[in-house]
Amino acid sequence: MKLRLLTGLCLSAALTFAAGFNMPAGKVTLKSAGALAFGPSGILFVGDSVGASIVALDVDDRTPGPAGASLEIKGVNEKIAAMLGTAADQILVQDVVVNPISHNVYISVSRGRGADAVPVILRATAAGKLTEVPLDNIKNASVSLPDSPTADRQRMETITSLKYADGRVFVAGLSNEEFSSSLRAIPFPFQTADKGTGIEIWHGSHGRFETQAPVRTFVPYEINHKTSILAAYTCTPLVTIPVSELKSGAKVKGTTIAELGNGNKPLDMIVYTKGGKHFILMANSKRGVMKLSGDNLEGYAPITKQTEVTGVPYETIASLKGVQHLDKFDDASALVLMGEGASLDLRTVPLP
Repeated sequence: MKLRLLTGLCLSAALTFAAGFNMPAGKVTLKSAGALAFGPSGILFVGDSVGASIVALDVDDRTPGPAGASLEIKGVNEKIAAMLGTAADQILVQDVVVNPISHNVYISVSRGRGADAVPVILRATAAGKLTEVPLDNIKNASVSLPDSPTADRQRMETITSLKYADGRVFVAGLSNEEFSSSLRAIPFPFQTADKGTGIEIWHGSHGRFETQAPVRTFVPYEINHKTSILAAYTCTPLVTIPVSELKSGAKVKGTTIAELGNGNKPLDMIVYTKGGKHFILMANSKRGVMKLSGDNLEGYAPITKQTEVTGVPYETIASLKGVQHLDKFDDASALVLMGEGASLDLRTVPLP
């Protein structure tokens, strides 16, 4: 068995790629800013659920960061609120990602919590400096999602998670199709986006097939030379979906390989290697941070009956409490946004 986390480009290739990839400069107007992901040459992808689009931003951040760097910003939500001229309870951190080249951190924020919330993209350096990414004149490209939902509540979940791997932006969320749970693979540089693929899964805790619940977080990975999506859903099935089946308008049945417990929403997921073994680290709303084995995933029998916790085993990392967002910082550490009270800290922690 071989498992490999799919990535964009190595550092040298990414820097070379920048010279041959041109995006026009102009003003970017986001209707919302949610899920984030980095792609080649430090290109930042922003999921705009309200605008039903993926926006690529050249944030011009390609200076390699120092080896062994770390980061800690205590009360980061309070600092962000002060920057934006509002109170901490009037901002919502939507996502946090690490630029793998510079190790600077990018944060999508909503200023306000209602329909008129203003989207903002921020940058945090290892020194703890926070700045807003200016969107008035930035190199950019975008692609519209053609089958986005129209209902207000569902529209906010047009894009629930996104990742870049092997020349494509993978996007999870909801569509207006019969199987509203949607996955799509959009080639980058952008041209157009086809209709998404409708996803059906067996939900072990609920004891039924489901087609309406969106993927909450996922990672692309390669297992036995087959590229797949490892996806986590609310309440909490873990599912594999072959990338080869992600075709416009298709309906695909994922394979449930774990049921991780009900009453829980997965928040973020990363894959890493330690001691020659592969692991999955997943932050959750109610069940803490789970560390799962990433090896031999093909050996778990598909779950097809109602069940409680079963399948891929996990342990809970007791030292990581109140984690709201999670990303891989480098080969030895993860970045977490965490806090159990009103104040949130942004920091690096060793990979467990």
